[in-house]
Amino acid sequence: MIVSTENRYSTMSRHELNQEIAALKEKARKAEQLGYVNEFAVLERKAVMAQSYLLDPKQYKPGNIYGITTTPGSYFKIDYINGVFAWGYRLKGEKQLEALPIAMLENDTKGGDLSEQ
Repeated sequence: MIVSTENRYSTMSRHELNQEIAALKEKARKAEQLGYVNEFAVLERKAVMAQSYLLDPKQYKPGNIYGITTTPGSYFKIDYINGVFAWGYRLKGEKQLEALPIAMLENDTKGGDLSEQ
């Protein structure tokens, strides 16, 4: 049974979220094969959002720096957590406040501030 994306991820069980992630990844794979770049990107982003609801936001600490899974070598410093979103700034970036789903952050923290790179 494929779970409808009309359900809110926040109300889904772990099992339902895992089913949704699998369905989204399969649709994304097909979209990529057919060359539907925009559809692929949307489906991948939805899968990341669903994955975020499987993680514990308490494991991500304000002030810590995390790698960004979608852009290797890039780091993100968390200012605060709101739900499954980490709000903060990319290091070596324009210091513009943005929110990333926590599933986009690598679990191994760099702690400190890495001299703001």
